[in-house]
Amino acid sequence: MNSLFDPALDLLEQLLTLLRQSPDGLSEHQLIQQLKSGHCTHIPNLPLRDRLVLFRTHFLVFNALYRLRDRLWAEQSAHLDISPLLIRLMPYRDGAQGLVEHDALRAYYLDEAHLRDTSEADVEHLLQSFWTRMHHGEEQQAALELFGLDARTDYPAIRLRYRQLVSQHHPDRGGSTTRLQSINKAMEILDRYYSPR
Repeated sequence: MNSLFDPALDLLEQLLTLLRQSPDGLSEHQLIQQLKSGHCTHIPNLPLRDRLVLFRTHFLVFNALYRLRDRLWAEQSAHLDISPLLIRLMPYRDGAQGLVEHDALRAYYLDEAHLRDTSEADVEHLLQSFWTRMHHGEEQQAALELFGLDARTDYPAIRLRYRQLVSQHHPDRGGSTTRLQSINKAMEILDRYYSPR
């Protein structure tokens, strides 16, 4: 079968090497920057200011990450935690970290049609729907997703994760002001739901 990703098989190896070199994990931004600085030919070497370029780069990386996670799980060699703010290799544990029966994000990123058929207007709509969720009823879930946490978390874990993300994404350390604003907004929301007051 001819696939958009057949020529990019070694992208998985590049990702695996970078993640092995960073046992504490990397953010998506750090991973993309390291791929670019290593002259990776499998992702666009264009400025990420353009939203469509950003989407396509993000999609290619996450497609490769989910394929890598599936491979590592099949080999029983490691588990790959995947979120935009932290991507990290973890030890393999039989059964405990098995793939869920239906992982909607995995299904999305493994469907090549989303890369091929998504326009700039679609990207704008995706961003708008995220912020709509943040403001209408699903704000807690969206904030937890941004932090890479689930609803079973507790307030100390949220505070710790917040400090980690602020440190990691602060503009003084090469991070994005927009990303930092999103992290701060998510913390305000989680404060309302989890703070012991």
